Amino acid sequence: MNKSIDDIDFKKSDGLVPVIVQDAKTKDVLTLAYTNKESLELTKKTGNSWFWSRSRNKLWMKGEESGNIQKVKEILVDCDSDAIIYLVEPLGPACHTGEKVCFHNELK
Repeated sequence: MNKSIDDIDFKKSDGLVPVIVQDAKTKDVLTLAYTNKESLELTKKTGNSWFWSRSRNKLWMKGEESGNIQKVKEILVDCDSDAIIYLVEPLGPACHTGEKVCFHNELK
């Protein structure tokens, strides 16, 4: 089923929904971020992954400073319309530490 941006339930958590970012080829989970309606619209318009930074309280495009852009190949919406997956072609590491993925620390 196809969904539109207006179908996304941004009301559940202060206008933000979680976005799981996955490598479109390997299916590796690269990161978890948050989007609001504006950043999702920018993602659709530009083809690059845009998010809402909760710590900086602003919109940001992945790679705008590092150059490690994520080209969005497909956007999937869960059955409740309150979580999203971006399937991307990563042009560099996903993590700000330089690691390929953000999930590289094991909990002991």
